[in-house]
Amino acid sequence: MCNPLVSGCHHIAMRAKDFEKSVDFYARTLGLNIAARWGDGENKAVMLDMGNDCCLEIFAGGKGDMPEGTLLHFALATEDCDAATERVRSAGAKITMEPETIDVKGTPPFTVRIAFFKGPDGEIVEFFQKLR
Repeated sequence: MCNPLVSGCHHIAMRAKDFEKSVDFYARTLGLNIAARWGDGENKAVMLDMGNDCCLEIFAGGKGDMPEGTLLHFALATEDCDAATERVRSAGAKITMEPETIDVKGTPPFTVRIAFFKGPDGEIVEFFQKLR
């Protein structure tokens, strides 16, 4: 049965203390291909294709003892970010970022509509709608 709001996992995001070491490990050791990269310095990030339309997103900038650990959030693929956001809002979820369209100037560039909310146990969840 097809769910009209969530069509699968889009990505799992983590923060790395040693960005290049983490990217090298997941790309070289596990064979994940780089789907996109953007930013520089402490603001760089990469999406690695894990197959089945799901990516591992790695952000630079991890420092010291990270209270949230390395896992930042998980993202659910959707065809309608706004409707999905309204559905969780009406169920009582706290929206931490309203739906927003973002042009990611990466290699390759892409445009997404995203929103974030807190799940029942405080977990951070992103709705991710790829536009182009």
